[in-house]
Amino acid sequence: MNLRVKMIIKFVAISIFLFCLSSCKGQEIDTTFKQSKISFNSGHFHMPELPTEMVFAGERILLTDLDVRERLDKELHAIVFYHNLIISYFKRVNRYMPDIEVLLKKNNIPDDFKYLALIESGYENIESRSGAHGFWQFMPQTAIEYRLTVNELIDERQDLRKSTIAAGKYLQKAKDTLGSWIEAAASYNRGVNGVRKDQKWQNVNSYFDTHMNNETSRYVFRIMAVKLILENPEKYGYDLDYIELYPPLKTKSEIVSGEIRDLALWSKNKGVNYKILIKLNPWIISKSLKNRPEGYVILLPFDTTQFSNYSND
Repeated sequence: MNLRVKMIIKFVAISIFLFCLSSCKGQEIDTTFKQSKISFNSGHFHMPELPTEMVFAGERILLTDLDVRERLDKELHAIVFYHNLIISYFKRVNRYMPDIEVLLKKNNIPDDFKYLALIESGYENIESRSGAHGFWQFMPQTAIEYRLTVNELIDERQDLRKSTIAAGKYLQKAKDTLGSWIEAAASYNRGVNGVRKDQKWQNVNSYFDTHMNNETSRYVFRIMAVKLILENPEKYGYDLDYIELYPPLKTKSEIVSGEIRDLALWSKNKGVNYKILIKLNPWIISKSLKNRPEGYVILLPFDTTQFSNYSND
């Protein structure tokens, strides 16, 4: 057998081997793909059909209107599979929502507005790029208008109790002006004058009939979508038995009538470190507090064993 024949045989053998190898790999890939599709269709990603109506703040919303239904459907799809977001909501809701519910009820604000705060901040004391702060995302000027103190030492936009009361006052005033809790919710994003202006030139009086900027046109639907998910977690694929929910923080109130020059030392004398003091009182944004006529109400741990890593030695 000459050299040329041997080379041809060798080439053919290698070609057959490579073909078989690629076929086998292709078969493995195809099998994996089919399995993934089976997993995808197993029910974990099933979206329940929307109801024909729902209620927000005691006001009935018909979902038989094609535009309204599709806008809600869009917002629901945008977040329901966003697991990191929704799971974090469930975790923090377990800690903070009971207090918000009590404060809203005490101030005669519909319970559903707890979902407005959730879409605003995720129940975190975050700061937006525009300078809004706290669970209710107050801008500095609006905060001052609703008697929240914002200065170099304290920022009461981050006081859960005071900011919730202030938000309730805003929403009640907006409802009295616009005539509807749904319009009041929209105004939290657009402003009362903005909602009124949009509806006046379009000769309409309902949020759902008004053409608005993109953010406001989505705003109430985002609240509605979050309400659907949180009120029916299992229906939307979330089993709370498998989510580690954050427990409520057990606290006690310390009334302080004078100034505190060194908050780190003061908190240590109370049996807690400065880090935990700020965790429980995020409205404190300094190392000291000045004297003021109304004093301060500072939250301290009811039991320091909640923070087992803390040592006061």
